[in-house]
Amino acid sequence: MRHAILLATTLGLATLPASAQNLLPPAKSLIPATCPSPKALDKLSVPLARTAARLRAGEPVTIVAIGSSSTAGAGATSRDAAYPSRLQAMLRERFPDTDIKVVNRGINGQDAPEMLARFDKDVAAARPTLVIWQSGVNALFRTDGLATAEKLLREAIARVRALDADLVLVDPQYAPRVLADADIGPMIRLIDTIAAEEGVGVYHRFALMRDWHEKAGMAFDSFLWKDSFHMNDWGYNCFARELGRAVIANIEAQQRSADIAPSPKSRSKTTPAAAAATAGTPLAPTATP
Repeated sequence: MRHAILLATTLGLATLPASAQNLLPPAKSLIPATCPSPKALDKLSVPLARTAARLRAGEPVTIVAIGSSSTAGAGATSRDAAYPSRLQAMLRERFPDTDIKVVNRGINGQDAPEMLARFDKDVAAARPTLVIWQSGVNALFRTDGLATAEKLLREAIARVRALDADLVLVDPQYAPRVLADADIGPMIRLIDTIAAEEGVGVYHRFALMRDWHEKAGMAFDSFLWKDSFHMNDWGYNCFARELGRAVIANIEAQQRSADIAPSPKSRSKTTPAAAAATAGTPLAPTATP
């Protein structure tokens, strides 16, 4: 398989399709080093202001990833292969002078009510700078999932705001079991609508994985585990890389704005239009189905 390029890590080949394994030379541990480039790179529509400020100051950053099994890492060969661990490695590589920790608070089978019930212990207690909240997946499998999703998601946003932390929502994965549910389209649109109204960024995991399948021509078993629902090592790694790229681009845009911001004396003479140009504006959200 053309997407399977090598990178030495602690992960194994067990979750790669046999066709991909046959193209790889012998090695102790391999995962793809490169991922298909999405046709339109997803951008986070809201600045991660607190995270950018702490990184700029060289202060420690704690990111809490809360969700269900696709946060916990079901389908991966180890917890280190789950996306929070891969994201931590990427952010530490980009910001080597800062203590960055990504805490995995995923628990298999949970939905928003269970996550809110453990919020104080699993999220607030970590004093996060940024919370990444996996949304809408298991709600699809509840009879009232779509009907109750808005209230629960708005409560989640309010709880994170009370911590004075940044927030990124992650929408459902693109997988056969998800696609079989008629509520997937309305759920994704609901998440986008609530996020826009609340001023919260969304990372469109569904659109990213759809690109792997429809644009890059990858079979589902190239990036999903054998249950056709959870990601495999390749899927988690590439999802983490693209999410990491979006987070880094968001932070770097703010840092560039800070570097060219006028001094306090000159700022008093700056016109409103010039101030808006240097302050940085939210990035345009990516359209979802």
